[in-house]
Amino acid sequence: MTPLELRADIPALQDDAYLNFGAHGPSPESVVDAAAEFVRTHEYDAPVADDPYETAFRAFDRTRETVASFVGADPDEIALTESTTAGINAIAGAIDWQPGDVVVRTDLEHPAGILPWQRLEREGVEVRVVETDASRLDLERFADAVADAKLACFSAVTWTHGTRLPVAELVDVAQDAGALTLVDAVQVPGQLPMDVDEWGADVVAAAGHKWLLGLWGGGFLHVDRTVANDLEPRAVGYRSVEVPTADPFEFAAGARRFEVGSANPAPHVALREAIDVITEIGMERIEDRVRHLAGRLTDEVPDDRLRSPSTPESGLVTIDVADPAATVERLAADGIVVRALPFPNAVRASVHAVNTEDDVDRLLDGLRREW
Repeated sequence: MTPLELRADIPALQDDAYLNFGAHGPSPESVVDAAAEFVRTHEYDAPVADDPYETAFRAFDRTRETVASFVGADPDEIALTESTTAGINAIAGAIDWQPGDVVVRTDLEHPAGILPWQRLEREGVEVRVVETDASRLDLERFADAVADAKLACFSAVTWTHGTRLPVAELVDVAQDAGALTLVDAVQVPGQLPMDVDEWGADVVAAAGHKWLLGLWGGGFLHVDRTVANDLEPRAVGYRSVEVPTADPFEFAAGARRFEVGSANPAPHVALREAIDVITEIGMERIEDRVRHLAGRLTDEVPDDRLRSPSTPESGLVTIDVADPAATVERLAADGIVVRALPFPNAVRASVHAVNTEDDVDRLLDGLRREW
């Protein structure tokens, strides 16, 4: 399959220039059909021909295996979650925090990587924010911040500028200081190669409803096996323990302790299908095409308007305009979909491999009146 063949299977892309994959990736028919077929089987056939719980558990197991293979992990290191936010919150709730403990984050985190730590500030936890310069993170500044930290949380790709942070280096610095490392990787899977083993992070949170083109609700959490058994989630249910009826209970080994109870498997069935489709195209081909299309955009944006690197590091391209909300509304009226950012004061285009040169050119034509 080629990117353009995949585009043909995505109804939302047939007329408009959709360039907002960093927020939501419209799903192909094959992904929606896989979820719908599972729901039909689970509700129509499984109650009498099988067992609804066993049907669901088999689906979860298959998706765990697919996700693990895709990100370079083992299945017992993968928990299926609702979203990146849910995964980060699960980790935040599984640590025994004490007043005076320190969390470090960057100033470019998504609210998913900000709000859980703000909540902990109410319990006496100190949150240190490492400032970036032109969306770049200084390693020495980061090292100073994490010197006595309990946890460091940072994004692999910044949602504000599309820059790639040096994940493996940041992980090494934080772990040398004795801090747990949590990576928000939601902007990675589906547009860039992802190997959690190379990163070496303790925890990686992500989801499939953006660049993977999956459904909402199909998130996943990678928890290194050497770390998982020291974490005790606040939420506990029959899926997170070894024996549900045991008293006292024992958390399940590995990342599965972060899965709680009955949940709809359909989004994770869709996640498995979406990963299969992306894998069929090939991450190298996708990355090359994203770089080409994003470069076509950045080459034509005036330097004083461009807030992302002139040589794109991802498909996220941020452009300065006088009134982002008004610009987004005007472009939408012409069938061009981008989003406004709260910071910087700009619009962000998210260019995927399923986009075309014409999509990019339509956006450029729509933006030129801003310059």
